[in-house]
Amino acid sequence: MTLITENKIFGGVQSVHEHRSEACDCDMRVAVFTPDGVKDAPVLIWLSGLTCTEQNFITKAGAQRMAAQLGMVIVAPDTSPRGDHVPDTEDRYDFGKGAGFYLDATQDPWAKNFNMETYIRDELTAWIGENLPVDMARMGILGHSMGGHGALTLHLKNPERFKTCSAFSPIVAPSQVPWGQKAFEGYLGKNEATWANYDATALVTATLSPANILIDQGLDDDFLAEHLRTDIFERACAESGQPATIRMQPGYDHSYYFIATFIEDHLRHHAAGLA
Repeated sequence: MTLITENKIFGGVQSVHEHRSEACDCDMRVAVFTPDGVKDAPVLIWLSGLTCTEQNFITKAGAQRMAAQLGMVIVAPDTSPRGDHVPDTEDRYDFGKGAGFYLDATQDPWAKNFNMETYIRDELTAWIGENLPVDMARMGILGHSMGGHGALTLHLKNPERFKTCSAFSPIVAPSQVPWGQKAFEGYLGKNEATWANYDATALVTATLSPANILIDQGLDDDFLAEHLRTDIFERACAESGQPATIRMQPGYDHSYYFIATFIEDHLRHHAAGLA
């Protein structure tokens, strides 16, 4: 593990680290906010969206003040593998580097590096347990857009590990929208039956989480109608009986201004669930 940066903020420390990922066959960067003096603290994993790195959340969301008050550690990994040896696309922002979609790719040339589900679920959680002053029995997960998709699917498949879940503007039904369809075909192949394992709407019809899932979605989000389709997941939760609080927020868009407005609500949601 290598320490990249370290800054004092709200009495705690915002740091960025680099560590080896065997799943992604590269070094991964991870941002960590640690409140002052915590021990056996609850911990949240934040998953960012398309084109982001570990920097977006820690510089734009304004989460550190409330996390310090709640005594909560927040871990924000990068969104994909990195490095000159990692394959990429030159003309697409929604596929390749910065767009790992939190899945394990099965198609060449992506399968060697793009194993973000295994990285988050196994390697990152192990790294957290070994290096941070947290209680691993009190871990939650949340994210934005592509990261909201990742948070939902990782939680629904691993509710015993990620005990609480929330999302901002998540891609809730990737098998049914262009962002998800293009990514799934590229990473997983054309057999759509394999896509359901990474589709929150499909997952929630088959397995329920005991946690109440919180989702905030801006009604002025330019991506809502084509790529996000919160209504599909809301219906699936109602039909399956999955506890969910889904709030459609008038006037808000897809940006970090929206996230910064409601991040306190999400941190309190997790704090209550992990108490």
